[in-house]
Parts: sequence; C-alpha cells; structure tokens
Amino acid sequence: MTMESNNKDFTHLDQKTGNPSMVDVGGKVETKRSATASCEVVLGVDIMKLLLEEKDIVTKKGPVFQTAIIAGTMAAKKTADLIPLCHPLALENIKIQINPLSDASVLIHCTVSLTGKTGVEMEALTGASVAALTIYDMCKGFSHDILIKELGLTEKTGGKRDFKRAT
Repeated sequence: MTMESNNKDFTHLDQKTGNPSMVDVGGKVETKRSATASCEVVLGVDIMKLLLEEKDIVTKKGPVFQTAIIAGTMAAKKTADLIPLCHPLALENIKIQINPLSDASVLIHCTVSLTGKTGVEMEALTGASVAALTIYDMCKGFSHDILIKELGLTEKTGGKRDFKRAT
C-alpha cells in the first residue's frame, strides 16, 4: 500500500493539540458525491449451493441476502453513530448488490450518494461491512468457516479528487 502524498496531515487531529477533532466542512461547497465499497464473503461450496439453488432460502432469522441488504442500508444511514468523527449525513441513495463471485463466495457492493459538503466513503464501507456481517450471522448455523475479506473503497467521485481502485 502506498501513501497518496507524504505532505498531508491527519484530517481528524487538531493540528495544535493533537486531539481528535471533527473536520470543519462549514466553508465547503456542496457537490454531488458518491462512493462504492465492496467486500467478499467466502461461504463455502455447500452454503453457496443452498443459497443459489433455493433462491428463496429462509434461515431461522429470515431471507439471507434480502436481510443483508436491509442491514447494510440501515448501517450506512447510522455511520455517524458508529464512527465517532463522521458527520451525520442526509443520504440521498444507498444501493447494495450481492452477487455470486464463485461457487463458494459472494461479492457485496454498496454505493452511497448525496449532494453535500463531505464524502460518503465511510457510509459505503459501513454498509458493505454490515451486509457481510449479516450474511455471516445468518449462515453461521451451517458453518463457522465463513470468511469476510477484501473490504475496501472501490470508487469515489466528488469533492477534491475522484478515486478508482485499479483492478
């Protein structure tokens, strides 16, 4: 992993005291902002087979993928309650997609957007991670050998600079 620039300060630290500090976005201009985060959930062939063959599979806790989408959406909306220095945001759109990646895993994409003064990267990351954790929770009765991996920001637009992860 490389740093984008060696001349940057940590944005969430007061430069005089070093104490945690919320970024002041009061002087920023509102722009359209969007972020997408993704992660993989490795469920194993047996669980994936159950989920794909029985598209309406319902565990004791409910339908797996539909519940994960709702949980990820709720989490994205509550990011400021979970991450101490995040701004509470009026999100305009949250979209979570869960698609098979292989015969043993699914890929979760969470895209969040708004028109505002600060980005939505943390909301996208929170949504993707909680969707993945929900899948784990709902499938752990079949096996605890489930792995959540590769959580990361894949793309962001708006603000000072855009970002797209090289594939």
